[in-house]
Amino acid sequence: MKNFFNQLFCDSNTINEKSVVGFFSFVVMVVFALSDIVTGTLGKDLVINEFIFNSFLILTLGSFGIGSVDKWINKKHESEQSSTETTEPTEEPIQ
Repeated sequence: MKNFFNQLFCDSNTINEKSVVGFFSFVVMVVFALSDIVTGTLGKDLVINEFIFNSFLILTLGSFGIGSVDKWINKKHESEQSSTETTEPTEEPIQ
């Protein structure tokens, strides 16, 4: 776990931080929903402020949305670079 956090905060890592934040925010939303269902079946009312749930919703959608746009832009940028690279023509020997 310590290695994960060291790699997460390293400048040259392979972990997408936006996806990690979005995943943990989604987990919190699922825990809220499950606890609301459980307390509802027990006949008790679970009071969750709407702005707290909406904050996690915006955080989740924003993290995954920004991550998707970032991936799309990088993919588009890589395809443009590969199309602009020209290879040197090879000359066939004359026989």
